[in-house]
Amino acid sequence: MTAIASTIRTREPIEPMRLHYFEPWSWKQFQQHFALRRLPGVEHLTPDSYCRSFRLGARSGWFRLRPIPGALELELSPSAQDLEPQLTPRIRQMFDLDCDPAAIAQHLGRDPLLQGLLARYPGLRLPVAFDPFEQGVRTIIGQQVTVKAAVTIAGRLVERLGEPLADAEVEGPQRLFPTPQTIADDPLPGIGMPGKRVDTLRRFAQAVADGSLELNLAAGIESLIERLCALPGVGRWTAEYIALRAFGQPDAFPSADLGLLKSPLWGPGGINARELASRAEQWRPWRAYAAVYLWQSYAEEK
Repeated sequence: MTAIASTIRTREPIEPMRLHYFEPWSWKQFQQHFALRRLPGVEHLTPDSYCRSFRLGARSGWFRLRPIPGALELELSPSAQDLEPQLTPRIRQMFDLDCDPAAIAQHLGRDPLLQGLLARYPGLRLPVAFDPFEQGVRTIIGQQVTVKAAVTIAGRLVERLGEPLADAEVEGPQRLFPTPQTIADDPLPGIGMPGKRVDTLRRFAQAVADGSLELNLAAGIESLIERLCALPGVGRWTAEYIALRAFGQPDAFPSADLGLLKSPLWGPGGINARELASRAEQWRPWRAYAAVYLWQSYAEEK
C-alpha cells in the first residue's frame, strides 16, 4: 500500500490569476454582450462567469473569467496552464482591461450630444473577439440578419465542423471553433444562409487558410479593410465591423451600421450614414467607443 501510495502525485491547486483594470469597468456590460452573442458549444455563460474554448497554434483548451472587486479572476484548463503568457494579453484585449475610460470620456464629452450617454453608462468598454478569424466568420454570417439568427447559424457551423474539446468540463465549452480550412472545404449544405453568402464565407476561410489574406494590422487598419473589401461579398460595413470587433481598433467606425443609425440619440427619424460619418469626425481617435455608447442606447431603448 505504501509503495503504491508513494507513486501517486497530487496536483497542487493553482492560484487563479487576477487581471486588474482601471475603474469604472462593468461586468454587466460584458455579460449582456455575451448573453446576446453566446456561441453554443464554444462559449459558456453564467451570471457571474464567462468561459470559452480556444485554439492557440497547435494547442487548445479553455479559460474562465469571474468578476471580483477591481479585477477579473482567470482560470485556465489543465491543458493550458503553461500558455498563460500568450493568453493573458489576448484576454485583456478581449475585455478591454487596459483602456483609460476617464481619458476617453473627457474627449467624447466635448460633443454635447454624447454627454448624457457618458453619464448614463460610465466607463463602457469595447468588447473584442478572442480570435479574428472567428469574428470574421460571425460577421459574414451576420450580414443582413439579426444577431439571434446569426448565432443560430454559427452554432450549426460549430456543431457540424467544430472539433470536440479534449479536456471539456460538463458545465463548460464542448467544442472548438472550426478551422479556416475545415470551413473552406465544406459546401455547407442546409446551413441556413443564401448561396452567395456561403460562397463569401468559404472564400474568406480559404483566403485565411492559404495565407492570401492575413488577418493582422501590420500594414494598418485601412490596409486590412482594403484586403477584406477585395473579397467578393465583403463590403465596407463588414470590413469595418471586423476591424472593430476582431482587433479592438479604437477609431474603427462602421458608419452604415443600423444600430448606430437608429440610436435614440438622433430622435425618431434616425440619421443617415453620411451625416453620421461627418459627425463622427469630431470623435476621433475614439470613434469605436462612441459607437459602443450608441449601440448601448439602441439596445436598451428598442
